[in-house]
Amino acid sequence: MRKGVKAALVGGVFTVMVGGAGYGAYNLVNGVTGDGGSPGSESAEVKTGPPTDDEVRDTARKFLAAWAEGDARQAAAYTNNSAEAATALAGFREDAHLTKAKLVPKEASGGRVPFSVSTTVSYKGKSKPFAYDSQLTVVRGKTTGRALVDWSPAVVHPSLEKGDTLVTGEAATPPIQAVDRAGTVLRKKDYPSLVPLLDALREKYGDSAGGKPGVELYVERANEDAGTRTLLTLAQGRPGKLPTTLSAGVQKAAERAVLRSDDSSVVAVKPSTGEVLAVANNRKDAFNAAFLGKVAPGSTMKIVSAAMLIDKGVTKASGPAPCPASATWQSQTFNNLKGMTPNESATFSEDFARSCNTAFVKLIDEDGVSDASLTEEARNNFGLGLDWKVGIPSFDGSVPESAGPDRAANAIGQGQVQMSPLNMASVTATAMTGTFRQPVIVPASLDDRDLATAQGLRASTVQQLRQMMNRTAVSGTGARVMAGLGSDVGAKTGSAEVDGRAESDSWFTGYRGDVAAAAMAERGGHGGDSAGPIVAAVLGAG
Repeated sequence: MRKGVKAALVGGVFTVMVGGAGYGAYNLVNGVTGDGGSPGSESAEVKTGPPTDDEVRDTARKFLAAWAEGDARQAAAYTNNSAEAATALAGFREDAHLTKAKLVPKEASGGRVPFSVSTTVSYKGKSKPFAYDSQLTVVRGKTTGRALVDWSPAVVHPSLEKGDTLVTGEAATPPIQAVDRAGTVLRKKDYPSLVPLLDALREKYGDSAGGKPGVELYVERANEDAGTRTLLTLAQGRPGKLPTTLSAGVQKAAERAVLRSDDSSVVAVKPSTGEVLAVANNRKDAFNAAFLGKVAPGSTMKIVSAAMLIDKGVTKASGPAPCPASATWQSQTFNNLKGMTPNESATFSEDFARSCNTAFVKLIDEDGVSDASLTEEARNNFGLGLDWKVGIPSFDGSVPESAGPDRAANAIGQGQVQMSPLNMASVTATAMTGTFRQPVIVPASLDDRDLATAQGLRASTVQQLRQMMNRTAVSGTGARVMAGLGSDVGAKTGSAEVDGRAESDSWFTGYRGDVAAAAMAERGGHGGDSAGPIVAAVLGAG
């Protein structure tokens, strides 16, 4: 918990510049001009339908006027949740320490009224300007028929969610100076993709890194596990030094690479140690999809499925595995990618390199394979679904035991299987070395946390997986993007269909030397189209 008094929203001494179509202008420091009457003065007639333009303007004016004067109760009365609004609006000046503010409404669009806020944060002799944009929406009260502001904490600041508060005071944790494996400082301005990760590292390790907290205006989340978000720093603290496993060079390459595709993410790990070398996201939100994404991985999952089939004795890399045009399992028909030529004489290695879906669907019907087989392989040998302690929050993969059509769908990375790029980078590292090493982004010795363990793979299984992944990278579906990276490489492509989307998600994972990387690009098409060039660029830097 931060060392400050909770507050959620704005009150205090404001000058409100009320502008925009039909608004006029009002100086609200000395009082509200015009009809600023109480909510009870409206007609007893219960109106229906959307608020009129006049009602939107009038309600927004009265709400902003009362808010600007610091009259939390009056302002809350113009909302459809007066209890929550009054609590949220009451503590702005006293607790968030925001004063001398101007609220400038902009042109309304239907019931939506955007407005800007410019104010000053003042705390213990230190002051800084603070400005942001917000918006409110006027709706019809369900029981009263009055035009009311549809209450949400985001009206006060767009970063606020239900139960969140604004606080100005001493930070909960000191700042950190995160450094890479060679001691290079990882500054947010130099590595913008690391911003959410560095915030998460500060939240967890700031108290133990030896720094001193500063003074900040921040969002305190209702869920304490979600941490806080700093909006403005009034006084810098002294940062504590925090070692990470990242590589500045690989990280820079990863950040450049994800700019190739919207909504893309990539993770690189060091197979010999499990250390995370790079993590980057190209998203409009701050979501760390590289670690926390939960989506179908498409045919990259065939690495795990192939290991399961080899371990069960169903087939081997050089063994026969016909690739028909279609295959049916439990009344569901599965097809290959458009344009793939059927081959009844194919080997399992060829199927893997071409990413033949139907061969895998047919093989999961063989003796010795059950609904639980893929789940057991993923957990026991690849460490998926265990409690990973990476250093910051992560999703650890999900391969549930599935019956019916999903047993086949899971084997080709659809159905109920969910992965993140972190998971698939780890899968590739395990396939490379035969040993599962749980990924970490800060050394485990930093806090003596227990890492997840799994038994890994047999040497013969590793040899066959590497042979098939190398074939994929040299002459299969990954050959185009892996060209130029040498011969000691491996890859697997994937495209995952998502309900309701015309474009599939693009997946690609590969290794080169002692680096394994995996990437995903939402709506990116085939694996080699979008995710492949991202992985190749990262492997080239590593």
